[in-house]
Amino acid sequence: MMDWTDRHERAFLRTISKRCLLYTEMVTTGAILHGDRDRFLAFDEIEHPVALQLGGSEPEDLAACAREGAARGYDEINLNLGCPSDRVQRGRFGACLMTEPALVADCVAAMSESVDIPVTVKTRIGVDDQDSYEALQTFVETIAAVGCRSFTIHARKAWLSGLSPKQNREVPPLRYDVVYTLKQDFPDLEIILNGGVLSLDEAEAHLAKVDGVMIGRAAYQTPYTLAEADSRIFGEATEPRGREQIIEDFLPYVERQRSRGVPLKSITRHMLGLFNGLPGARAWRRHLSEQTHQPDAGPEVILAALARWREAGSGRRAA
Repeated sequence: MMDWTDRHERAFLRTISKRCLLYTEMVTTGAILHGDRDRFLAFDEIEHPVALQLGGSEPEDLAACAREGAARGYDEINLNLGCPSDRVQRGRFGACLMTEPALVADCVAAMSESVDIPVTVKTRIGVDDQDSYEALQTFVETIAAVGCRSFTIHARKAWLSGLSPKQNREVPPLRYDVVYTLKQDFPDLEIILNGGVLSLDEAEAHLAKVDGVMIGRAAYQTPYTLAEADSRIFGEATEPRGREQIIEDFLPYVERQRSRGVPLKSITRHMLGLFNGLPGARAWRRHLSEQTHQPDAGPEVILAALARWREAGSGRRAA
């Protein structure tokens, strides 16, 4: 979710669901240790609970970044072992580390010893020809032995060469059965399923066999998917808010960010999918896309886009 789940996207999703755990984009250790830390690590208090997702392979560097994340108030530190891109591989992190379980164990141990918050792992079911269940089982055993209690498993293997990151999300078949079996074999570990989940109906079906479900691109492209998560998944006695209420609740955040000089388009690009599937969605997207680039654009542009949606048809009654 690089370039997608930035702080503005997370704040917007938090307006929709109060309980879902949110993740940052994957941030490399080099970016944190040698770059603008505020740019990569700053977040708004409304985002809690939120996990910092790291990419790296040097135990000392990962430990230092974990300490920085914990000091800034993140609720969890997650080590990404699922990204298969060439750039990530050149940096020796992401999915290629599945071939080095001992190194991953050293990284997780160093991070865990450095912070008092959970250190978790996000990974695949395998890479290249290392895709047997026994290899995955050994990998999880090795990492769990140093204290990791939570694994988010993308139910596809990754090809480290020959497929683009997009193809690696689509071409290797989904093997939910592998993740289910992993939970059966490791009942004391938290096993979270990831990959291809498009709705809360699908999430609830998976939750009969695993401890959690990660929804990535579907939550970005159709964010209202999460509107019933608090009641259906977490048992909150609350009614989901309509889209118009979500916009109203989000406007104070928009105003705060604009007062700090954040361009409106940097925020509203994450809101384009709010009305997807409803009449008038195109009018909403068009107005935001065309009007938010103005230097002085503010919350009034969002309200005008909402008016365009209302005018475009019967979508208002479905909100």
